[in-house]
Amino acid sequence: MSGQAKIPWVIKYRPKKINDVVNQEEAKAKILDWLKKWPNVAKKALLLYGPPGCGKTSLVEAIASELGYELLEMNASDFRRKEDIERIAMRASTIQSLFASSKKKLILLDEVDGVANKEDVGGLEAIEHLVKITKVPVIMTANNPWDQKLRILRDIAEFVQFKKLEKRDLMKLLQRICIAENIQCNEDALEYIIARAEGDARAAINDLQAVGEGFSEVTLERAKALLRPRDKERDPFETLKLLFSSRYAWQARNVLSQSQLDYEQLKLWLEENIPYQYTNLEDICRAYEALSKADVYLGRIVKSGDWDLLAYAMDLMSAGIALAAVNNPRDKDKWTKYSFPQRISMMAKLKEVRGVREDLSTILARHLHISTSTAKSDVIPVLKVIFTSNTEYAAKLALSLGLSEKMIEILAGPNKHAVLNHYKKLKELLEKRAAEALAERVVRQETKKEESEMKKSKEKKEAKDLLSFAKK
Repeated sequence: MSGQAKIPWVIKYRPKKINDVVNQEEAKAKILDWLKKWPNVAKKALLLYGPPGCGKTSLVEAIASELGYELLEMNASDFRRKEDIERIAMRASTIQSLFASSKKKLILLDEVDGVANKEDVGGLEAIEHLVKITKVPVIMTANNPWDQKLRILRDIAEFVQFKKLEKRDLMKLLQRICIAENIQCNEDALEYIIARAEGDARAAINDLQAVGEGFSEVTLERAKALLRPRDKERDPFETLKLLFSSRYAWQARNVLSQSQLDYEQLKLWLEENIPYQYTNLEDICRAYEALSKADVYLGRIVKSGDWDLLAYAMDLMSAGIALAAVNNPRDKDKWTKYSFPQRISMMAKLKEVRGVREDLSTILARHLHISTSTAKSDVIPVLKVIFTSNTEYAAKLALSLGLSEKMIEILAGPNKHAVLNHYKKLKELLEKRAAEALAERVVRQETKKEESEMKKSKEKKEAKDLLSFAKK
């Protein structure tokens, strides 16, 4: 077998140009427009999301190749630690290219959902800091951007959705590869491979190589014999779509067995989206009744530790809700735009606010020599009155205490913009004065050095003149 044949086909036939990436025209237009406007953009990073194998990474690589960007690509599943991101990505974002001073640069952080694990201490915070200080465009990719752990990235990046690839797109792609490899393709075999791939081009190409490499023909019999069933996790949107459209209890249960959502997350997603899917009030009532009973079982599990009850809860959250559409069964098949659970967003925001209050009380306790509990109960309420009534004095206090902008926002409430404006002006003024003082100190040092050198020169000349006089 030749060395060329050993190259994985997903690499060998990876898109080289932007037009080679199929069925993602909206995403292409949005990314290209954002790159054209950068850095004059609302957010300095993009987050590309969509199912695996839909072309997220390939499109970024094709754009870099075709438009002349120097691409720094990091797979976040491999470079998870804060130190790795700071050492490589941050340095690249602030230093000129080593290859060509005029060449544009682009940072790609691939599969950032791989960072959202306990062992990746500081990884997401490092990415957030990178986006804040970067001088080059940053693009991230994720399969499931709705993971609660990725909330920090959702706040700093503009979203670009990638669609699941259609059957006709995958068929054209596989047929093109078969022609290039000089393999005869039976259409029923390709349809079987495409059905298994479920819109994942990478999976389809890998399966085609497994069945076709080294043979002159791809047949259905060989495909069924060589390809094993593939387990695949579904994102929240796909989970809800398949769950609501299920017509049998076993179908609904199977959907949950392949979902990325755990039972607590599923409960919140269903709670948010039942009214969007079902229109009949009785159907909505039945669905919420099933969900409420499931919640009762989940509560009993927490109290009693009896995990056998989980099976009943999952049946109610799957089959109970899927079969609730009795009066208007056509609701099951309608297209619905699902929403991210507001409760998760509110919980995350409240958690952030609590963290900022803790940091603020620690700063106040250190400056006033009091306990943090006293700072929370007695000092912070007084500061809130000051920050909402006297914005200039509040800005001076914030600067002297070293408060962050988040702390100022919590204390100032509706007047936060006025306080922040005064705060930034004062900070710029102090920085300017510090720079002037430093420059003046440097000038004084230079003057003193010159005077010292002149004095030494004069003393040397006097000594020389005295020596000449003595010789006479």
